[in-house]
Amino acid sequence: MQLPKFVLADNTEYPDDIFIIHLEFPRFIVNLNTDEVEFLETIEESDEDEIEAEMEELIVKAGKFYEREMERYVEDEELSEED
Repeated sequence: MQLPKFVLADNTEYPDDIFIIHLEFPRFIVNLNTDEVEFLETIEESDEDEIEAEMEELIVKAGKFYEREMERYVEDEELSEED
């Protein structure tokens, strides 16, 4: 099975939070409400500098992914209402 790069998640215990899960290395979850990041694997010290530089770009991409998903959701809702 091929996994997507990002997936969208929410949880009723945290109704104000929106989570984006990044499924490629480095795997992490970002809370778009608080910008907190939780890594899902251990990052080696030798990789920290490279990962740190990449993370800023990945978090921006996660935000764009969320915006795109919400736009598609609204479009789907509008199409459903027309039927």
